[in-house]
Amino acid sequence: MFPKRIVTQVVPLQGFYDAESYHQDYALHNPGNPYILVCDRPKVEALKQQFPELFRDYKGK
Repeated sequence: MFPKRIVTQVVPLQGFYDAESYHQDYALHNPGNPYILVCDRPKVEALKQQFPELFRDYKGK
């Protein structure tokens, strides 16, 4: 299907940068956003059920 193999190069992390402030705690500040409701909330609820002893409710910074 593809003319060449598809590969992923694994290399050490060169740096990490925080996102802009309006991206910080996005789900906390935008709980009614459709993406949060459809994609993130179900994952959080599944995490709570599967690993209740590890789950900590996040209230922001």
